Amino acid sequence: MSATPETVKAGLPDAHLEYPLRRYGMDHSHYDWSILPRRKPVQWPGGARVALWVVPALEWFPLNMKGVPFKPPGAMMTAYPDLRHYTLRDYGNRVGIFRIMQALAKHQIRASVAVNAAVALRYPSLIQACTGQGWEVIAKGLDMDHLHHAGLAPDDEAQLISSTLAILRQASGQPVRGWLSPAKSESANTLALLSEAGLDYVCDWVNDDMPYPMHTPAKTLHAMPHPIDIDDHTILVQNHHTEDDFRDQLCDQFDLLYRESATQGGRVMAISLHPWVIGQPYRIGALEQALKHIMAHRGVWAATGSEILDAWTAAQA
Repeated sequence: MSATPETVKAGLPDAHLEYPLRRYGMDHSHYDWSILPRRKPVQWPGGARVALWVVPALEWFPLNMKGVPFKPPGAMMTAYPDLRHYTLRDYGNRVGIFRIMQALAKHQIRASVAVNAAVALRYPSLIQACTGQGWEVIAKGLDMDHLHHAGLAPDDEAQLISSTLAILRQASGQPVRGWLSPAKSESANTLALLSEAGLDYVCDWVNDDMPYPMHTPAKTLHAMPHPIDIDDHTILVQNHHTEDDFRDQLCDQFDLLYRESATQGGRVMAISLHPWVIGQPYRIGALEQALKHIMAHRGVWAATGSEILDAWTAAQA
C-alpha cells in the first residue's frame, strides 16, 4: 500500500510538518525575497552603466594548517612542511600582487583588497603599498586556517572578528567597512557579529548581481556581489581552463551586464583575483587584456566596494 499524507504523518510528531517560516518568498529572515528585474533601477555616479569592482586577496596559509572544519581553497596539500604550496602562495604576496597593481594602475582602477590580518602583521609594507594605490582594505579574517563555522562558540567568533578588524584598521588607517570570510565560510552567528562589529557589507553570499540589505539585530548589513565563478582560482586552477578562457569569460561577463544596463539600470561587475594565480608572468596578460576590453566602453565606473555600496544606498532613497 502506498503511503498517504495521513499514514506518513501518523508516525511523526505534529511539529515535524510545521514550518514557521513557510511563506511566499524566502524560508529564512536574513533578507527579503526579491528578484533583480523587479527592483528599482540604479543610477551610478556620472551616469555610468557598470560599476567595476576588482577584489584581489592577500592571504596567509600557515604551514601547519589544522583544516578545521575543512581545508579552504589554496590550503597546504602534502605532508608537513608543504613548502611547494606554501611558497607558491607566498609568491602572490611577494611578486604577483605588484603585477596586479600595475595592470590596474594603467586604467586608474582602485581595488578593494581582501586581507588576512596575519598578512598585515607579517608584511606591513604590503598594506602600505596597497593603501598607497588608493585601494580600500576589507577584512578577510585572521588567516586561512581560522574559518568561521558552526563549531565556533559565539564569543570565540566575536573575538576573531574584533581581533581581525583591530589589526587591519590600525595597519591601514581605514575604517574597514567590508568583510570576506576565509573560504566564504560562516556560522549562524556570523552576520549578527559582523554588524555588531560595525561592518557595512559582507562578500560571502553569491546569489545576486547587485547589493542587497540583510537583516541583523544591530544594523542593516549589505551583501555585495562577489561571485566565485568569475574568479581566477576557480577558472584557472579548479576548472583547468586556459588563460585565454579566463580572459574571454571576464569579457563575456562584462558584455552581458553592459547590455542589461542599457534597459535595466546599473550593474556591478566584480572580479575576484588571487595574486599567486593571476600574478604569474604567463597569466597576467589575460587580466590586462580583459581590463582593456572593459575600460574601452563608455559608462564604466571603476570603484571600491564602499563607493559602490554608498552609491547603491543613495539610489534606494
